[in-house]
Amino acid sequence: MTTAHRPPVMADVARLAGVSHQTVSRVINGAPAIRRETRERVLEAIRRLDYRPNTAARALVRGRSGMIGIIGTARTLFGPTSIHRSVEDAARAAGYFATSVSLSEVTVRALSDATEHLMRVGVEGVVMIAGNDEALEVVRMTRSGVPFVVVEGDLSRASVTVGVDQVLGARMATEHLLGLGHTEIVHVSGPLNWAEARARRDGWRTAMVAAGVRPPEPVEGDWMAHGGYLAGLRICEMPGTTAVFTANDQMAIGVLRALHERGRHVPQDVSVIGFDDVPEAAYLIPPLTTIQQDFGAVGRRAITAVTQAIDDTVPQPLPLVVPSLVVRESTAPPHGGAGPA
Repeated sequence: MTTAHRPPVMADVARLAGVSHQTVSRVINGAPAIRRETRERVLEAIRRLDYRPNTAARALVRGRSGMIGIIGTARTLFGPTSIHRSVEDAARAAGYFATSVSLSEVTVRALSDATEHLMRVGVEGVVMIAGNDEALEVVRMTRSGVPFVVVEGDLSRASVTVGVDQVLGARMATEHLLGLGHTEIVHVSGPLNWAEARARRDGWRTAMVAAGVRPPEPVEGDWMAHGGYLAGLRICEMPGTTAVFTANDQMAIGVLRALHERGRHVPQDVSVIGFDDVPEAAYLIPPLTTIQQDFGAVGRRAITAVTQAIDDTVPQPLPLVVPSLVVRESTAPPHGGAGPA
């Protein structure tokens, strides 16, 4: 282990992780042929020791900048913000400088300007945290000469993407409600120019059809609590609705407020489930059932993908991160029913 009078060195990381010095070096440099368990053990040792690779020296030897650019959008939303932080952490753990551009609006012009800025400062690769169609169009059109990795993008429109299995998460949420005995399940989607919103809508619809239930028309929201509130007011006018699946927790908060104002009790009259598991979800009234995403894993996979491309290595296919269902008190069988036998 390290001593009080010196900072940790690579040998300390190797000792703590139980691997060789060479393996630590390969992980830091983004080498591809390393088992996932080994890579994660080394990264955990780096974090525990607060080991800081000499990035400047490495960059000088390689004749490269040692910088990865990150383009972030929608910084007020929990998911993109969490992913942005995890990508920065993973970049530092891999021995790269991370330089970020945060956009106040998502337009082709703003995204193009951000990309040009990162090219001017000499980044070796770019991670774009934006799954809306405008961002994907910029990636498709960009001829920058450096690799781009899109987080939560449309797999059909970007060559390298990483993210959470959004369709699976939405199916898990919907199947939870179906399993409780609900059949009238309304979906509040995110803006449908976002790949994540379409994927979550598709997962809801797939689960409903597979159960032999005709899905009602979804209500489109805007990712924000106010949009969820307006959607909730509309849902209150839909007779027979016993459950709502919202595409993120912030909209679920708005739906809960609308239901409360209209005298609808959760979960006695209407069950509500969200997506993201924001820190406040467990403290709402009632505590919110939701889908949890492993944003740390997304960040690590994004950096693995971009560093493989930087090193001219054929990127290994990275599976989507599997989400998990967190059951709390906002979901229950329909009023008067005990759920399926």
